[in-house]
Amino acid sequence: MSDFFPDNNVFSVSQITELIKTVIENNFSSVTIEGEISNFRPSSTGHWYFTLKDSNAAISAVMFKGKSRSLNFIPKDGMSVKAAGSLSVYPQRGTYQIIIDRMELAGTGDILKLLEERKQKLAAEGLFDESKKKKLPFFPLTVGVVTSPTGAALQDILNITGRRNNSVSVIILPCSVQGAEAAESICQQIETANRYKLADVLIVGRGGGSLEDLLPFSEENVVRAVAASEIPIVSAVGHEIDFSLSDFAADVRAPTPSAAAELVTPLKTDIESAIQQNKQTLITEMQSKLERYKLLVKSFSPESMELRFRSIQLPLLQRFDSAKEDLLKTMQEKITQQRNKLVLAVQKLEQLNPQAVLQRGYSLVRLKQTGTILKSATDVKPGDIIEVIPAQGKLEAQITDIKPNTEK
Repeated sequence: MSDFFPDNNVFSVSQITELIKTVIENNFSSVTIEGEISNFRPSSTGHWYFTLKDSNAAISAVMFKGKSRSLNFIPKDGMSVKAAGSLSVYPQRGTYQIIIDRMELAGTGDILKLLEERKQKLAAEGLFDESKKKKLPFFPLTVGVVTSPTGAALQDILNITGRRNNSVSVIILPCSVQGAEAAESICQQIETANRYKLADVLIVGRGGGSLEDLLPFSEENVVRAVAASEIPIVSAVGHEIDFSLSDFAADVRAPTPSAAAELVTPLKTDIESAIQQNKQTLITEMQSKLERYKLLVKSFSPESMELRFRSIQLPLLQRFDSAKEDLLKTMQEKITQQRNKLVLAVQKLEQLNPQAVLQRGYSLVRLKQTGTILKSATDVKPGDIIEVIPAQGKLEAQITDIKPNTEK
């Protein structure tokens, strides 16, 4: 027997498993594996168990509940993914597995990077500004739906709008929602709806799918068409965990097409109930006001009306009479002042009147030839004719002799 075990290096199963566990876990604490999901088994506790495989090998994988919440997609068999985590050995079964911390669809890393760059570019242009968001109409008469005519999303929308309010019309604007031609098809239908004013509100979207499937709703021309729409748009792309750049440009983002239908379609019974309630409230308020006005009118008899009128009129008349008396008094004072000024002025004028001087016995003497008033004996010469003008009449005389005043 010793020939088969020359160095007596015999390990127990536990020992060799522990050695393998140590080697693997110490050297593969952070790895990224790309492969295809198979045998996907979500547990009742929220943990996900599945296998990652390629054409030549397979590895068990587990993603615990706390980590799986961060994913924006639900894993399915056949999906190609990139999984990052650590390798671990499960001694009880003698198997190794990868414990996944992060996972994305294969190729989505580049797509997400592209979408983030595009998002930042369009945001910088203001396409996502909240100030540009339009309010949804309270009661749209027509709802336009831009989606695939054969998809389950359209059926969900039709069922919900019909159930909630059969007075709302739905116009279907069919388009491709997946593939190379999808983006242009979506743009054309949005532009058509706006050009011909086909609806009061638009639902633009599709059912769930992979990130690649939803890419048309993140194409730049689609995002610009959504932002430029004069008709309010509700973006309803995929499931609640899915997203597209159209969500940011739309006026409202709905988590699913069904939620979008509920959002834009008012519940008919609620409206009818609100109308009845408002009607009753209006009637009650009007009746209450009429009763108050009736009581108010009863208190206004002809006698009380006259009394109230007099109570308003009398103070005004008293104020008028008082103002009138004050005005007349002021005017009389002004007249008296002006009359006194006039009397004083007349007196001054009379004092300065030459005729008054003559009445006191003085006379005016002037040279007859020129009419010059004589102020001095030297103003004439012998032989000149002078006029003497007393208060009454006029005298003429001839100068025969001149005696200048020699007194100092």
